[in-house]
Amino acid sequence: MSSVFGHSFRVSTFGESHGAGVGVVIDGLPGNLIIDLAIVQEWLDRRRPGQSPITSPRTEADSVECLSGLENGRTLGSPLTLFVRNTNVKPDDYSDVNKVFRPGHADFTTLQKYGIAAQSGGGRASARETIGRVAAGAVAWQMIRRRHKDFEIVGWVRSVKDIALDQNLESSLDLVATTALVEKSVVRCPDINTSKKMEEAIINAKNLGDSLGGTIRCVIRGVPTGLGEPVFDKLEADLAKAIMSLPATKGFEIGSGFAGTKMTGSEHNDALIRKDQKIGTLTNNSGGIVGGISNGEFIMFNVAFKPVSTIFMTQNTLDKNGNETKFKPERGRHDPCVLPRAVPMVEAMAALVIADHVLRQRAGTPFIEL
Repeated sequence: MSSVFGHSFRVSTFGESHGAGVGVVIDGLPGNLIIDLAIVQEWLDRRRPGQSPITSPRTEADSVECLSGLENGRTLGSPLTLFVRNTNVKPDDYSDVNKVFRPGHADFTTLQKYGIAAQSGGGRASARETIGRVAAGAVAWQMIRRRHKDFEIVGWVRSVKDIALDQNLESSLDLVATTALVEKSVVRCPDINTSKKMEEAIINAKNLGDSLGGTIRCVIRGVPTGLGEPVFDKLEADLAKAIMSLPATKGFEIGSGFAGTKMTGSEHNDALIRKDQKIGTLTNNSGGIVGGISNGEFIMFNVAFKPVSTIFMTQNTLDKNGNETKFKPERGRHDPCVLPRAVPMVEAMAALVIADHVLRQRAGTPFIEL
């Protein structure tokens, strides 16, 4: 099972949803780098369950522990290992699950591939695996900020089912203020009116035993020009792989995305202009990446998430002997909509990609003869 991501900044996540704990090993960090575990905890707090009535009621503090690689707040250059203990496991909640293949879940495919599957919850397919990713993303963010002070990542929920943030309002958002607006909303939507509508829709679906999907927009600013490794490791290609490796993701588009297919070349091309003594673009249909390489503009992409697979409704399925049956979970603790907790997951994966390419770019700096 592949649990490693990255080239120069490599992360390996480990653990199952109802095991002793979950975590990550980060390799490639330079030595003597200041890492604040309080910032890592802040990122994990945004991801943890039990934040509000529209998230999973599982009560976990998700307190991060550092097992290796850090001394007096500075990296040693050796692998950094971060660990979060599972304190509220309830394997009995899944006793009925072990007999059937749950629709929308990886029960069948995992069993076919490995010949065995975790008996409690989704195992490695559970969203709890993303704790390691978010912790590593917080470390990556700190590393990048040490070198690029203007670097920032902001994500928000832009739609839940058919309730969407107004595009004109969205395009006028100030990224500095948006972070605060996002965190004031339990849905993590920066517009209070849209947020309330989304929250009502999620609660209604929860009361019916159903679930909802939606989209997240992520904007990255302060990315230096020149990041990306064409032809196979283009920056947007690595971002797409990183984001699509998250649970429940079903779509990724960058810049103009699919809307760009309805434009002409003359409409889509971003004119080059002077910006504060630097070269920039008048528009940003490219989403900050041209030819697989960052051009210094904001990197902007959208992610589609499917409705959560666990629903408390009767569904047709097969048992593990191949017999037709009906299935409805007897109990469990699941999100009716993954979007609110997925925002820090998306930001974390974006941070991992940028961190990796920052280190790769440093290694590939053009040679200049003295």
